[in-house]
Amino acid sequence: MKKYTFRGGIHPPEHKELTEHKPIVKLDAPKMVILPLRQHIGATLEPLVKVGEHVYMGQKIADSDQFVSAPVHSSVSGKVMKIEEYFHPSGMKAPAIFIENDGKDELDPSVKPIGDYRKLSPPDIAKAARQAGLVGMGGAGFPTHIKLMPPKDKKVEYLIINGAECEPYLTSDHRVMLEEGEEVLYGLKVMMHNFGVDKAYLAIEENKMDAAEHMQKLLNGDNSIEVCVLKTKYPQGSEKHLIKAVSGREVPSGKLPIDAGAVVNNIDTCTALARVMKTGMPLIRRIVTVSGLGVKKPCNFEVRIGTDFQTLFDAAGGLKEDVKKVIMGGPMMGIAQYDLRTPVVKGTSGLLALLENEVIWEKEMPCTRCAKCVDGCPMGLMPLYLSAYSKKEDYDMMIKYHITDCIECGSCSYVCPSRKNPLQRIRIGKQLTMQRLREQKK
Repeated sequence: MKKYTFRGGIHPPEHKELTEHKPIVKLDAPKMVILPLRQHIGATLEPLVKVGEHVYMGQKIADSDQFVSAPVHSSVSGKVMKIEEYFHPSGMKAPAIFIENDGKDELDPSVKPIGDYRKLSPPDIAKAARQAGLVGMGGAGFPTHIKLMPPKDKKVEYLIINGAECEPYLTSDHRVMLEEGEEVLYGLKVMMHNFGVDKAYLAIEENKMDAAEHMQKLLNGDNSIEVCVLKTKYPQGSEKHLIKAVSGREVPSGKLPIDAGAVVNNIDTCTALARVMKTGMPLIRRIVTVSGLGVKKPCNFEVRIGTDFQTLFDAAGGLKEDVKKVIMGGPMMGIAQYDLRTPVVKGTSGLLALLENEVIWEKEMPCTRCAKCVDGCPMGLMPLYLSAYSKKEDYDMMIKYHITDCIECGSCSYVCPSRKNPLQRIRIGKQLTMQRLREQKK
């Protein structure tokens, strides 16, 4: 069997053995759910409910008239207790709606099956995805309905479902393929119908061969979907590198996947779309891996959006006393957390609790010009120069060396023997450069 890959990348320890064989456990909704109004790339939402109002499970409670947005729905039935700024996984506070769970899970009347997707037009499918608040479940949170509506002058030739899950520790997508594989394929069929393609690709890293074999078995000879086994490498799950590995095409600098004729969606996004079609249920739950050596009983959980992190760690047996860092997401691109009262959002793929020996505290040393960051960069960039130009705020040189093409995967910081963490400076330089480019266009 051919194994797909790309140039560059790194091989950090996987640590997936902690949870890869742990079936998904469905957690009860907490007594209070906290639903931030910023859970995706795009506009912050405006609340549609008021304090004291009774809401139903699946009811739309916040939305925006901006194109790049996706509404938020109540994950329980109950009473709106307050609407105020609260802890957000990004590290900054954001407005959130607090709903006291009445334990009844009364469905909103709007939650009805969409029907046979084969009778729906692409605009109808995109509308259903938008109304259900679907976003990419891999972490970035890009609104799904936008991906389902490519420009009329762009043709989708490669529809790729991302089952790589290349970040260490995370196994939520792995378990979804093993336990909800039929839903994954159903959601994929909906997407194939939407784009009018006869062929789609399900990309899975070779460290999940049980999932690849299971999905192949479920296809039962259906050749319209090809299971592509990828070499295990980080960041194999990056959109651009997945497209390169599967199709051989490169996304042009400054362009989107559709400019290479490709669309990439996440495994759990497929199941969410399938659920919308079959039941009408919007995105109110997701699978979260709770792992790390600081967790007493690592698990994979199905949780309601808005569940606080502490509840998940408690369900996993609690935290060990010498935990030094908690991260939302994977260790490479995840975000360090400072309060366990922070709620799960649509992009929460994992929660990690790391011990002191898992966290690098070494002092930064001078750059040795070893070029390991250059060899490891999957985008073919020169992180040592980009980091230096960022420190000097030299915009012309940052643009010349394509800083905006950085995907912020952290490979450069991981391989640096001097512990210089070039990603931090590059991330700041990239943000400042993009802001300057936007101002120049005005």
